[in-house]
Amino acid sequence: MKIINDSLSLSTRGFNDMIDLTGLIQEKLNTLGLNEGQVTIFVPGSTGGVTTIEYEPGLIRDLAEALERVAPQGQVYHHDARWGDGNGFSHVRAALVGPSLTVPFQQGRLLLGTWQQIVFIDFDNRQRRRQLVVQFIGE
Repeated sequence: MKIINDSLSLSTRGFNDMIDLTGLIQEKLNTLGLNEGQVTIFVPGSTGGVTTIEYEPGLIRDLAEALERVAPQGQVYHHDARWGDGNGFSHVRAALVGPSLTVPFQQGRLLLGTWQQIVFIDFDNRQRRRQLVVQFIGE
């Protein structure tokens, strides 16, 4: 069994910017030549999240609107009062989505559903440069 640590470097726009990682993760898996195992994608930081979704414009907008209802930007957050950075909503959204995702793979292919993609979402209130951790465990 091998454990291989890697990373993905991303530039984001913030404000629910969603990036499809599926192809990038599959390319890394292809390069490694692993057959069976799992990959974990992790976001260091507390204003980004990783999940799966059908990556299409309607659902991207639906998710952004749902998150706006749950953790709206215009609301007063205790975090903002303490730090003055105006991104309390970003932290709440990231906590709801979560910082990591583990996906199994078999015969060198990610075991995702037909309409299921791996996505990173940057909830922060500014552009960011992100470095995601990608760890493969397998053989």
